[in-house]
Amino acid sequence: MSSNWGTELWDQFDNLEKHTSWGIDFLERYTKFVKERADIELSYAKQIRSLSKKYHPKRSREDESRYTWCLAFAATLRQLNEVAVQREELADNLNTQIVCELTRYTQELKTERKTHFQDGRRAQQHIESSWKQLESSKRRFERDCKEAERAQHVSDRIDLDNKTDGEKARQTAQQKQQAAEESRKDYVTSLNQFNQDQHQHYHTLVPVIYQRIQDMEERRIERICDAMRLSAEAERKVLPVVSRCLDAMMDAAESIQPRMDTRQVVEVYKSGFDPPGDVEFEDYSATMRRSISESSYLDNRTEGRRHSRKLWPFIRKNKLLTLLSSPRQPPPPPPTSPLPGGVNNSSQSPPLASREPITQRLNDLMTSGSRTRKQCLRSLKRGLSLKLGSSPADCSHLPPEQRRKKLQTRINNINQEIQREREQRDALLKMREVYEQSPQMGDAGSLEPRLEEVKQSLQRLEDELRRHQAWLLEADSRLSDHSTRRQSGGCGLNSQATTPGSSSLKQLDNRSPASRESPDGSYTEDHSAELNFKSRSSEFDDEFDDEEPLPSIGTCKSLYPFQGQNEGTLSMVEGELLSVVEEDKGDGWTRVRRNLEEEGYVPTSYIKVFLDSSAKGYVQSSRLV
Repeated sequence: MSSNWGTELWDQFDNLEKHTSWGIDFLERYTKFVKERADIELSYAKQIRSLSKKYHPKRSREDESRYTWCLAFAATLRQLNEVAVQREELADNLNTQIVCELTRYTQELKTERKTHFQDGRRAQQHIESSWKQLESSKRRFERDCKEAERAQHVSDRIDLDNKTDGEKARQTAQQKQQAAEESRKDYVTSLNQFNQDQHQHYHTLVPVIYQRIQDMEERRIERICDAMRLSAEAERKVLPVVSRCLDAMMDAAESIQPRMDTRQVVEVYKSGFDPPGDVEFEDYSATMRRSISESSYLDNRTEGRRHSRKLWPFIRKNKLLTLLSSPRQPPPPPPTSPLPGGVNNSSQSPPLASREPITQRLNDLMTSGSRTRKQCLRSLKRGLSLKLGSSPADCSHLPPEQRRKKLQTRINNINQEIQREREQRDALLKMREVYEQSPQMGDAGSLEPRLEEVKQSLQRLEDELRRHQAWLLEADSRLSDHSTRRQSGGCGLNSQATTPGSSSLKQLDNRSPASRESPDGSYTEDHSAELNFKSRSSEFDDEFDDEEPLPSIGTCKSLYPFQGQNEGTLSMVEGELLSVVEEDKGDGWTRVRRNLEEEGYVPTSYIKVFLDSSAKGYVQSSRLV
């Protein structure tokens, strides 16, 4: 079947015009579809990127790198971000390769279509004009023929009646016949011209014009085909990368090892302390058989107080040994800009008071009464903790196992720094050798200051390495001693009978050092120092073992929010009302309480204190005692 529009659709000019117009509308609609799809891909990529950023781990890299599930989730987020990149690339390809090209081609197609149909209309107008001319000459020829025939009939009748009038009628008839002959000639000429124009129109002009329109339509369809193919190829181009991302997500999920993560928890939080031993029997009936005297009564009271200690899991930490639990640094300054609550820092936040000398606190401690003595002791504790500042260099404040890991990490870092310094030293020595052999390349003496600096840095790092290695050796020896004592202590406890009436006081005094150790790092192997400390603090031990909550001396209102990150501090929000149980002793901290349950220290400059009138007198009298 022939598909030539010029021969098959020679009479469908209007329908072809409508069809081509509809084809251009479809092209514009497809271009809009691709553009909207590119926008959807771009929006999807932005949302995926935002989601990945939202759930990106906020904790430190060290904590996140310990556990396989955290690493797997971080890898999944990275691959998801890569998927977003590929979606953005797909959207960019759709816009540049398809949308822009189709938009430009649509404008060109509209211009070409307009030209072709203008040529078709001109050809149509020409054939119509030739047809009108033919019709006019035909009607004129018909009219002249009829007039000539009537003139001939008139002439024939007059000849029979009157010869004079007959001559005149014959002349008129001849003239009409001549006019009809001329009209006939014009009609024949117009007919021949129309037939020629019509043949040219339907066999030359219309086929050429319609063929051009057909070629234009085929190019439009081919361009749509190319656009669809490019769209599929653009998406297929990113599919391998997306597939690799999905494979990486699968690998990340397969890399999760629950057993390893649980072991890592042990490695991170293991303290190395020994579990508490059995509770010994304390024979109080022995004192009933002894003669009661003032001296023996006091001795027994002191002896019983010394040995009435509970094991460390069931008692409060010793008050002098909880220096680590109170704030170590000076309180933070209040915010420099006013908060939304309208509190102005300059007017509401008083400057931090100067620190109270420790000697003054010791004098207050020795000369004050029982309750005031507790306050002085707490104040002394805070002053000592503020004097201590940062943690010791040997990490002795950490539990044994954590101390060993911390020291090992420091040793590894120092070894890396030493390796870098040695490489730099070797490079400088080689450069100096080159300069000595070729003076034109540089001055060898200019490298001496740098070499000396590297040597000093190496010496410092090596000294620090030896110091940390000694600390690590000490920590390892203590850990080994603890494990040995744990094994021997366990066997001894299993072999010994704990019957009531045994010499419990002797067992209590001869306990292994491991049983005296507590998780706060307060254990020391110096028995003389421990006995000296016990003798000095025994006067206050009974007061602090069963300490009652301090009475409230007033209230306070928080001016700024505070996050208590150190042990012994209390977090609060802006505008919160708290009870004041201890005034600022000059170190910038005030002891407050919330709901008779939570108690801790907050910066004095962060609160506004309202002391009771009776409490003011009590505080002043306690300071004078």
